[in-house]
Amino acid sequence: MAFDEGLAQRVRELLEDHPYASEKKMFGGLGFMISGNMCVGVMGDGMVVRVGPPNYAHALSQAYAKEFDFTGKPMNGWVMIAAQGLAEDKDLAYWLGRGEQFASALMPKA
Repeated sequence: MAFDEGLAQRVRELLEDHPYASEKKMFGGLGFMISGNMCVGVMGDGMVVRVGPPNYAHALSQAYAKEFDFTGKPMNGWVMIAAQGLAEDKDLAYWLGRGEQFASALMPKA
């Protein structure tokens, strides 16, 4: 699956000053990590966000959010945001912030 390079660039720009941010090609998309933990991934023209199990139900209740079922089974704590929900910079920043908040709370990976 190809990914939207324009969306990936917008994510890069929002994370450019984060001292622990990195990116990695994975599963046909582009994953963005905080201290080695994935926080968001650009897949197709949307973005998967790692919100964590405690925030999952609330995230799913938001516009343009749906279950992320990459394996055919929904992944608890991960949501897929459709392109329409990321069109505005404030919306992209909101979802990136949710993923960044969760990933930052995890133990760093080497």
